[in-house]
Parts: sequence; structure tokens; C-alpha cells
Amino acid sequence: MKILALETSTQYCSAALWLDGEVRFDGCHAEQRHSQLILPMIDALLAQSGIKLAEFDAVAFGEGPGSFTGLRIACGVAQGLALGAGLPVIGIGTLLAIAQASQATHALCCLDARMGEIYAAAYRRAEREWETVFEPGLFSPATLPRLPAGDWVGCGSGFAVYADALRERYVARVVDIKADLLPHAREIATLAAAELARGGAKPPEEALPLYIRDKVALTIEEQR
Repeated sequence: MKILALETSTQYCSAALWLDGEVRFDGCHAEQRHSQLILPMIDALLAQSGIKLAEFDAVAFGEGPGSFTGLRIACGVAQGLALGAGLPVIGIGTLLAIAQASQATHALCCLDARMGEIYAAAYRRAEREWETVFEPGLFSPATLPRLPAGDWVGCGSGFAVYADALRERYVARVVDIKADLLPHAREIATLAAAELARGGAKPPEEALPLYIRDKVALTIEEQR
């Protein structure tokens, strides 16, 4: 099984190849240069592997939530590559990718959504699969859903920006914090391999972003 994966939903830009269980990847902090970096990054990985894109089984991408522009880049690149090579696509949630990176059994994943809000979801590992405790959503720190019992690990940039509020919200639930975790193509590739095995691939035209938020800016009245 061979999968090309890419992730551009945050300030970090990454690409990865799943090659029958081996994962090769690259990434860097891109700021606003994702569209300039992602294709050369993919080309370099393919050249190093010596495998043509048409020999792959699917193209996977971080579907969101995350930066509006970043999600559009990921969807556009994944769709274009998949159409050109005659491959299906697999969208993987960015918060689930953070859970995978955490190596925890109970992961509360939060990304800073700006405007005083957080993209968040909670997952619990059951053997090799992840169960969703609450679905990805947009919350203020004070309105995040409560968590069931368990040793939860708080993951992602939301814990860097709203550390005090989240500790107060989840006192006695969150036992560790990994605020530096971001979605990465490495985990997108790993999760996509399992999804492909379950028959979860889709036609390229169904490569769609998971936005969650409908607005990216406050009006003057809302700011007041």
C-alpha cells in the first residue's frame, strides 16, 4: 500500500509517503508560504523514493479544521494530484492527526482558532482504533464539552494560548499537556492507510475542507 499525504492547515507545512508501512516525511514552518513549498516538498520525496505518483494507491490530506487558506491549499493540491494520476483521495481530520501524534490513550486536541475560540475534539484509543468522544467543533474555552473519566492528555496550540482557562475547565481530568503538537502529514499518512484498508477512499472531486467556522473576522460591532 502506497499513500502520498500532505498537511497545510496550520503554520507548519508537511508531506509524507506511506510505503507499505514505512513512513518518509518532510516539513517546515511555512508561515504564509505553503503554496510555494508543498509541491517541491512532494516532488523531493517522490524523487527520493524512486516511485512515480501513478504507482500510489491514494492521496491523503488534512481536511481540517484549521486555517481557511491552508485547508484550501491542501484540498486543491490533493485534488489536482489525484486527478492527474487517476487516484482516489482520503481526507483525515487535523485534530485526529494530533491525537495520533500524542501517543496517548485519551487525547483532548485543541487548536487555536483565534478570536477567543478553539477548534477542539476528544478521542479515546480502543486497541488500534480511535473512538470519538466529542466531534470536532468550535468552542470558547469556557464552553468546551466535559470529559468522561480517564487520564487525558491535552494536545495542540490551544493549550499554549489558553493554558490557564483549559486547566480550570478540565481540572482533575487532564494529567499531561503537549501544547507543541501540530497536525503533520506523517500522522495523516498513517491514519489514511487504515482508512484506505477500510474502503474509505473517495473520488478526487470529493476532496473537501472541514471548515467548522463560517466567519474569519469580527464585524466592528462584534469587536465592540
